[in-house]
Amino acid sequence: MALRQKAVATLPVLLRSLKKDNPKPATQQLPSLRRAFSLYDQINLINNVPDDQLRFQQYDEMGFVVNGVKYEGSLLCVGNLLLSWSPKKFSEITPDSLSVFQILRPIPEILILGCGRHIEPVGSELCSFIRSAGMKLEAVDSRNAASTYNILNEEGRIVAAALLPYGVSS
Repeated sequence: MALRQKAVATLPVLLRSLKKDNPKPATQQLPSLRRAFSLYDQINLINNVPDDQLRFQQYDEMGFVVNGVKYEGSLLCVGNLLLSWSPKKFSEITPDSLSVFQILRPIPEILILGCGRHIEPVGSELCSFIRSAGMKLEAVDSRNAASTYNILNEEGRIVAAALLPYGVSS
């Protein structure tokens, strides 16, 4: 018990000596969040897209809004070229409907196929055609296809998208 009392009595003296040896560190302000957000705004790719670059902004059951313009029906996009596309439903997507890729140069590295509301299995004939054209195929629903196209196009990749309106279902 005596040892404990001695330790308790020595504790305040020990703490005072430690405070004298180690002066209180100067406080530093944290960086301003305003500064961090302004830096983010300078590198924000989503809102700083060049005027000549296609960007899907919205979609609905009937079509898409691209660079502020509403388009109804199916669309075919290659790089920054936007075309109306004839297929109205997934079963109408054939090698003939994608024949532009036989003459187009440079060949896109990937074709993003927007199947409408749901992902559809792509037939072997269409897969063979796309592979023979020198492209890879990604078949997803049209909402994700438009988003993926935006990302890859903003990265400067040579990308193509064939999109059915989101309202199309099998």
